[in-house]
Amino acid sequence: MKSIAALQAVVTANPPVGGPTAAELAAIEAEMPLILAEVELLDAQIPLLDRPATALDERRIRRARQRLLTARRDLTNRATTALPGGAA
Repeated sequence: MKSIAALQAVVTANPPVGGPTAAELAAIEAEMPLILAEVELLDAQIPLLDRPATALDERRIRRARQRLLTARRDLTNRATTALPGGAA
């Protein structure tokens, strides 16, 4: 019978050291408005899984979708303007 203990040692030999890098944290911070807009849309949609939508629910979802689209647009515009060489 073949033992898998040696294989486990290889997998866990080098655990990740520290936390996220500064670049990773900056990327997360740049995407935070989009993440929050997605959470807001989910918060509006989850209660409607087990009940019909009211006019207030529909308005809340419509506003959350608009905020999500705005956040996506802003993030995309920032990403395209940050390309090196002025490429768009």
